[in-house]
Amino acid sequence: MGWFFKSFRSSIGKKISVAMTGFFLISFLIVHAGVNALIFYNDQGETFNKAAHFMGSNPIIRTIEILLVIGILLHIIQSLLLWRSNRAARSIGYAMVKPTPEVTWYSKSMTLLGTLILLFLIVHTSNFWIPNRTHQFLHGKELPLYLMMLQKFSNPIEVIIYLLGIFSLFWHLLHGFASAFQSLGINHRKYNSLIRYSGGIFAFIICLTLAMMPISIFLKWIK
Repeated sequence: MGWFFKSFRSSIGKKISVAMTGFFLISFLIVHAGVNALIFYNDQGETFNKAAHFMGSNPIIRTIEILLVIGILLHIIQSLLLWRSNRAARSIGYAMVKPTPEVTWYSKSMTLLGTLILLFLIVHTSNFWIPNRTHQFLHGKELPLYLMMLQKFSNPIEVIIYLLGIFSLFWHLLHGFASAFQSLGINHRKYNSLIRYSGGIFAFIICLTLAMMPISIFLKWIK
């Protein structure tokens, strides 16, 4: 097993683990955005509450939650280790750095964007997931998540924090989606444009769906 952990700590191993955990987290985003989108039924949260109850009480989903936390931590740790090793490899600076038009600002800011997303996750889970799971553990029942959403997103500060987190997520996904394919060797000049285009559409749909939730509540389109 020594060879496995050694390869896991290598630069290539870090890139592969970041890509694999990234795809796993993308699958979570699809489910999370889908459940959140149920508020647009605008039925006083009835449909959303049923879906949220299923997600919070199903033992398979609860087990996947543990894997999700592990995946997030692994994604963060490996990304930071990769950033540190890349920075160390460039320890000898250049006298003059020429701009490279083909490199986007967000591809060079993945660590910063990831840090902003992490801060957002801490705030977001402190508002919803942690209190709900704690209440389930102590009292055996869930909190009224829909009412909590209406309360939280009636506050403009909460809305702004959420939108800033989604803004950071959009740019992180825009680069990370295509980068994950490249890290896993699933790329070819014939298909790279399609991968980037698909990643852009995915990032836009997911982030727009997530962003419209607090906006709709704050503007009272959803009651």
